[in-house]
Amino acid sequence: MRVIAGTAKRLALKTVEGLDTRPTTDRIKETLFNMINMEIPECRFLDLFSGSGAIGIEALSRGASLAVLVEQNKKAAECIRQNLAFTRLADRAVLMQTDVRTALGRLEGEKPFDIIFMDPPYRQNLEWEVLEVLADSSLADEQTLIIAEASLDTEFDYLEALGYSMEKYKKYKTNAHIFIKKSKGSTL
Repeated sequence: MRVIAGTAKRLALKTVEGLDTRPTTDRIKETLFNMINMEIPECRFLDLFSGSGAIGIEALSRGASLAVLVEQNKKAAECIRQNLAFTRLADRAVLMQTDVRTALGRLEGEKPFDIIFMDPPYRQNLEWEVLEVLADSSLADEQTLIIAEASLDTEFDYLEALGYSMEKYKKYKTNAHIFIKKSKGSTL
């Protein structure tokens, strides 16, 4: 796995051994960032369930002003620290080694992120839990782009009830990226 573009282009990233994380492949990561490339420069980026940190690091390499990476797993958090140091991007990154709910609670009250990316463990309904918290949060507003990486069988039929709309759905062989925004005038 490597950084695709930007200041850290072509640098190889460490990954966590074992099955605790599922790194996003370079091809899928490249497709994702081609789709959001215009929104990255100077953005505030929140990377939930960060794994090796590859998505947040890619955003920083492409010009994000800040990336907050949230990862509970101790080995994965250490991998993120090493990757941030190796890519020389640690000065614009904040690593929170905690669970996502706790991290969102600690971040509450800060200004909205421009992009929130989440790649939670599949089939645990964690996408819904995060979106439920963000519905009432200062961390996301109508301009915030929320991207969920999920298995193909993950349902998002609850989005409207939580005050969101699906902007785009990009399907791959084994997973998908779901692009979500708060609905205009949402009172949630």
